[in-house]
Amino acid sequence: MIRPALRHLHKADPTMRTLIRRIGPCTFERRRGQSPYEVLVRAVAHQQLHGRAAEAILGRLIALFPGKRFPDPGDVLRTSMKALRKAGFSRAKILAIKHIAKKTLAGAVPTRRAAARMTDEDMILQLTQLRGVGRWTVEMLLMFHLGRPDVLPVDDFGIREGFRITYGLRKRPTPKQVLIHGERWRPHRTIASWYLWRAVEHAKRTRAT
Repeated sequence: MIRPALRHLHKADPTMRTLIRRIGPCTFERRRGQSPYEVLVRAVAHQQLHGRAAEAILGRLIALFPGKRFPDPGDVLRTSMKALRKAGFSRAKILAIKHIAKKTLAGAVPTRRAAARMTDEDMILQLTQLRGVGRWTVEMLLMFHLGRPDVLPVDDFGIREGFRITYGLRKRPTPKQVLIHGERWRPHRTIASWYLWRAVEHAKRTRAT
């Protein structure tokens, strides 16, 4: 996935080529072992919270089910609101994860195998019908857990800021502007996105020195 992407990006976009040389080797890694259901539940837990706080809540959720790596949809549906509140979930997040669990059992949240047969846009359209799940969340699932090579999350702040830095713009571009420019990166927009995120990190390190 990475080598063909780098070859294409080098040829298709001189500015992206300069960024790639500045950042160095791509260390993008697909995260394996979590089902789409688990990824979505974890994403809801992390919404509007610091990472450590969200992980603590998830730890308390998992502790409700000794011997299990992660509760299955039936477990979540059988767990009372009181127990989930005690674990640290807000009422809105409880309603969201129970909805995700219900829809998983109904087949609306695909397994990894079923997801492999769906297009990116089909996944986005289907999963954004779930309570608490937005387009960005599904895009992260597609990129980092399903390993889809051509995802460009143009609503992401880091993507747009990385684009501004990379292309020397005074103002942060609109999602539409990034989307239009990003057409030249197809079908390797996931790796282009990874480099735009790294551009922001590189700029922060440079300012700090």
